[in-house]
Amino acid sequence: MNPELVILSVEDGLRKYSVGEALGVALFTWAIVFAVLFIIFVCIRVFGAVVGSFSKKKDTAPAAPSAAPAAAAVDSGEEFSSGSLKLKGCDEKTAAMIMAIVSDNTGIPLNELIFKSISLVEEK
Repeated sequence: MNPELVILSVEDGLRKYSVGEALGVALFTWAIVFAVLFIIFVCIRVFGAVVGSFSKKKDTAPAAPSAAPAAAAVDSGEEFSSGSLKLKGCDEKTAAMIMAIVSDNTGIPLNELIFKSISLVEEK
C-alpha cells in the first residue's frame, strides 16, 4: 500500500477517499445545504406575499371601526396644528365632520391631512 495515499486519505469503513475526493464530497454537501436553504427562503417570501395580499384586502373592509381609535389618539392631549383653516359659510362642527369624512374615505389619518379652507356651497 502506498504510504502517501494512506496519509492523504479518509476512511469511512467501506472505502478510502483521497483528499480531493473528500473535498469534493464536502463541497457537494455544502451546495445541497445552501440549495435547500435558498428553497426555504423562496417559500417564505412567496408565503409572505400571499398572506400580505390577503391582509391588505381585510384592512380595507373594517375602515369604520378603526376611525374611533384614531379620533381618540388625536384627543390624547397633544395639540397639533398644521396651519390655519378658513371657514366660509359653515360652522366649526360642520367643518370637523367634513374633515372626518374626508379622512375616513381616503384612508389618510386626520393628522396627516392639511385643510386650507372649507366653503359652504349653496344649492340652486
